[in-house]
Amino acid sequence: MRAPIRIGLISDTHGLLRPQALRELVGSELIIHAGDVGSPEILDRLGEIAPVVAVRGNVDEAPWASKLPLTAVAEAGDFKLYVLHDLKQLDLNPAAGFPFVISGHTHQFAHTQRNGVSFINPGSAGPRRFHLPVTVARIHLGVQPPRVDFVELAV
Repeated sequence: MRAPIRIGLISDTHGLLRPQALRELVGSELIIHAGDVGSPEILDRLGEIAPVVAVRGNVDEAPWASKLPLTAVAEAGDFKLYVLHDLKQLDLNPAAGFPFVISGHTHQFAHTQRNGVSFINPGSAGPRRFHLPVTVARIHLGVQPPRVDFVELAV
């Protein structure tokens, strides 16, 4: 089986999975949800598109969410992606084997590089917070260097 090369990123849905987000994630071979899911139905719907790796966020306190880990490792070919909700709780040195760290929590999309590691926050795809855009992201591993695209959803 071929390793996924198109990875969809979503975070901070807070119980709201917009149809626009689903449309933008179609074609993903793996979807990562970086926490604050809000309801298990969201993970079910995402799972209809592609396999899902999800972590628990600070609002995921219902009994169903206790099954979600606080951190996860997603594998895509030769790449390992470390996933957590709040980047401030990073508890390892990702330069020791994780070229990507995926997080959420801030509701602001971002892509920064430090010590050879890409830190990616897809922003918030759920209810709008303040005047921040509503976004999802994609990682394309089939190109060199891997490409990260952010998509602002029309809401």
